[in-house]
Amino acid sequence: MSLQDLGYREQLSRVLTTRDLVIYGLVFMVPIAPFAVFGFVWHDAKGMVPLAYLLGLVGMFFTALSYAAMSRAFPVAGSVYAYAQHGLHELAGFFAGWLILLDYLLVPSLLYLVSAIALRPVLPAVPVWIWLVLFIGVNAIANWLGIEFTAKLNRYMLLIELVVLAAFVVLGLRALYAGGAGAGHLTLRPWYDPAAFSLATVAGATSIAVLSFLGFDGISTLAEENRGAATAVGRATVYSLALVGVLFMLQTWIAADVARGMTLGAPETAFYDVTHRVGGVRFELIVVLVQVLASAVGNAMAAQAAVSRILFAMARDGKLPSILARVHPRYRTPYVSILFVTALSLGAAGFFIGRLDDLTRIVNFGALSSFVLLHLAVIHHYMVRGHSRDWLRHVVFPLLGLTVISYVLFEMDHTAKILGAIWIGVGAVYYGMQRLIGRKRLSAEI
Repeated sequence: MSLQDLGYREQLSRVLTTRDLVIYGLVFMVPIAPFAVFGFVWHDAKGMVPLAYLLGLVGMFFTALSYAAMSRAFPVAGSVYAYAQHGLHELAGFFAGWLILLDYLLVPSLLYLVSAIALRPVLPAVPVWIWLVLFIGVNAIANWLGIEFTAKLNRYMLLIELVVLAAFVVLGLRALYAGGAGAGHLTLRPWYDPAAFSLATVAGATSIAVLSFLGFDGISTLAEENRGAATAVGRATVYSLALVGVLFMLQTWIAADVARGMTLGAPETAFYDVTHRVGGVRFELIVVLVQVLASAVGNAMAAQAAVSRILFAMARDGKLPSILARVHPRYRTPYVSILFVTALSLGAAGFFIGRLDDLTRIVNFGALSSFVLLHLAVIHHYMVRGHSRDWLRHVVFPLLGLTVISYVLFEMDHTAKILGAIWIGVGAVYYGMQRLIGRKRLSAEI
């Protein structure tokens, strides 16, 4: 099914290759993402950090397969919003979009805060708000200039992150085997500690760890800027998730064994304590600076690009104010949506200063809840409507992904559930008012 078949016209610039999409997904997820949340996952998982990431990868892998299936059927911008709308129902589409917005609208704020906090030990005299304004301004300009410019920058960002990650792996293994740090060698305890293991414990930690995976779904927001085959978006989604999942588990395995016996500091800077142990002060500083660059520029830039496309798609369909669907005549970017996200990111970052863990869980609630609707859309579109006989891809895989995600949501922090429910309630009120206003206008025209 083409863009025109779905009632839309070409407005964005088709310049991205499959390689660009994979790189975008990797940069969005950030190969060194566990650096920022290692301390939180370590605490909740009782040290079994790579196990939490493995459980997250399983759930996200089946979700990636569902994204791939729906991206082939509906090659439009809008991600899970578009897939739930066309695959299930208009109402499901609205709430899928509303829930994923909770993720995408707040992710840039989370990234800016993580980066500003990481810079405190380096430049303690610089207030957090100055870093926030600087990061937000740079990303707004980059996204304004177009997706091709962003794609070029992503390649350099990815290279820098992979070099630093490789250095950590080498130094970490040397510290374990040559220096006798921590456990003295790689052990299976970070994967399974019988004294501390429970499925609920690991699932609760996974609700934080899964934040590191969020971003593979953002690839689908660039469907209308993909110049390759319709299957390119799906392939890039699965490839990038699998690659980054291996990297996450490798680095957290090494970090967990190095950290054995250590007294880690604040959760948001715990990983930097580990890097200090394996590489000293200089390496710790390098890791901090690269993490800031990766999160506040690379990841946040990708997040802003993704959410602006979702706002564009929902506004184009009349689900949000139409001004958000305006496209810049020269750069062919949804510039009003970009400006809106910029302002919101600044406000949200200021509000959640000192509440980083709450912000992390709220972001994850929005993403995981929308993924539930995605899996249901796959089953309904392919099996109910299309009478598909591919039970494995169109029933078994979506149900497995749905099961894992539902369990992680069930074990999620109570505060996140309350705030998520409030967000859903606000969305229900907005949707009801929108429908009421629409009916009144229709009656007036008649």
